[in-house]
Amino acid sequence: EVIKMVGIEHVGIFSNDTAALKDWYIDMFGWKVVYDNGKGTFFLKADDGGMIEFCKTDIDGGKQDMKATGIRHIAISVSDFDGMVKKLMDAGVKVLTEAAVNPKGIGTMFFEDPDGNVLHLINRPSPL
Repeated sequence: EVIKMVGIEHVGIFSNDTAALKDWYIDMFGWKVVYDNGKGTFFLKADDGGMIEFCKTDIDGGKQDMKATGIRHIAISVSDFDGMVKKLMDAGVKVLTEAAVNPKGIGTMFFEDPDGNVLHLINRPSPL
């Protein structure tokens, strides 16, 4: 019998200030806190059920190029690409690649959250 993976439940991000980072994700994307251990660990859940865990740390992970080997970005799917781009620009995010829509109508932009984690804003007219 083949045991199947049913999905990726969450991605973990370590931060020196998980409360501030969690609040930024809530402000930007409207996600909800579904777990708070009272010690700096939070889970936020998006409308589609995807989650990000924020864990407290004092260890500096250093800075990586956005194309270095390893996990380098989290893709955030949005229904209103132009509206989210404006919200992110108004919030002063560090843009890594300018917002663009390709001939197939797929909108993309790479940017950093306040801790320097690379996020990929994406809007696909048709899912893969």
